Amino acid sequence: MRLPEQPEIAVVGLGYVGLPLAVALAESYRTVGFDVDAQRVTELRGGDDRTQEVSEESLRGSSLRLSAELAEIAACDVFIITVPTPVDEENRPDLGAVIAASRSVGSVMRPGAVVVYESTVYPGVTEDVCGPILAEASGLKPGEDFLLGYSPERINPGDREHTLRRIVKVVAGETPAVTDYLAEIYGRVTEAGVFKAADIKTAEAAKVIENAQRDINIAFVNEVTKIFNRLDLSIYDVLDAARTKWNFLDFRPGMVGGHCIGVDPYYLAHCSEALGLDPQVILAGRRTNDSMGAYFAGMVAEALRGREGRRILVLGLTFKEDVPDLRNSKAVDLISALRQRGYQVSVHDPLADPQEALLDYDLELLPTLDGQDAFDCVVGAVAHRPYRGFSKESFEALLVSDGLVFDLRDMWSETEMPDGRRRHSI
Repeated sequence: MRLPEQPEIAVVGLGYVGLPLAVALAESYRTVGFDVDAQRVTELRGGDDRTQEVSEESLRGSSLRLSAELAEIAACDVFIITVPTPVDEENRPDLGAVIAASRSVGSVMRPGAVVVYESTVYPGVTEDVCGPILAEASGLKPGEDFLLGYSPERINPGDREHTLRRIVKVVAGETPAVTDYLAEIYGRVTEAGVFKAADIKTAEAAKVIENAQRDINIAFVNEVTKIFNRLDLSIYDVLDAARTKWNFLDFRPGMVGGHCIGVDPYYLAHCSEALGLDPQVILAGRRTNDSMGAYFAGMVAEALRGREGRRILVLGLTFKEDVPDLRNSKAVDLISALRQRGYQVSVHDPLADPQEALLDYDLELLPTLDGQDAFDCVVGAVAHRPYRGFSKESFEALLVSDGLVFDLRDMWSETEMPDGRRRHSI
């Protein structure tokens, strides 16, 4: 099968992964960005990226074509699918978006197409699940009329250092020729180089262990946080000392949510269980990290013991600092656990979409911190940049005269507290 030297490329799914990739590809290839969300496409055409991964200037200056119409990608040669792969309520892999995208691409692709998946999956999904769906939808023969590839996404939302162009891109195709072809395409969008994986399953496996490994390391730090709390030791003080060793792995405690680290281990565990294995370490890490919202709520309650005041302000709702993404936010677990203990909890987040917070979590966000009645406790749950800049005067305005600052993210260790107020960390 002959592969065109200057292909027209469709990027299917314009989220925090697909949009930066589509904009970068458009610098070298004719590129169409497709998304089923027509409102998202309209926003992007106006220069507005709600994920804040691509600037208005970059969007308006790009040659990228944007569309919510499948017919607009029918003439493309290469299809790159970047849709989300979450888990369901029982933490089982939910391939619904990948399957739907495969059917859509299959319905319009022509003989000679190359279909590449960037979505995180367990080994075998691209060839054993997606390939047959593409074949059925298109009527084409896999391996003859169309070819498959995989290139795992590695974008870290909100990270302005490890951007698309600075990340090594792993690529794999079902034939060596496809692997070389994808290396050429992706080589145009990264300055860090391209790594050719042995095969598609190897590339899928590499991706799924990257985040599982990180999850397990954070789980270890979360577990020792509980131990040191019993010893009245600050985990942050312990980490300050430990990281002076050259090979110490510098992970921090916290609530691990989001659509990667909080999800990918379940894909690996599902694969393990399907093979008749018992993934004890992987799931132990997930259990530990999933429990931290309730655990931190207990620490707040302990620090407030003996106080009459019950009003708490939680700062931050998104799954990590400096991003607007609310998917799989574990701050929700903290808020829920505090409310179950009888506290009146208000929530503020300058980056989160208030409508999304209300729709997804039934949480009404404070529109502003100005003019609020003073709280008994302020919990720093997510280290957004505006919160990191809080001063003595900020806490004087937000807290009652003997109020508590519970600094979960160690944001204010150098900030002077107003008279009567005290800071507690983990």
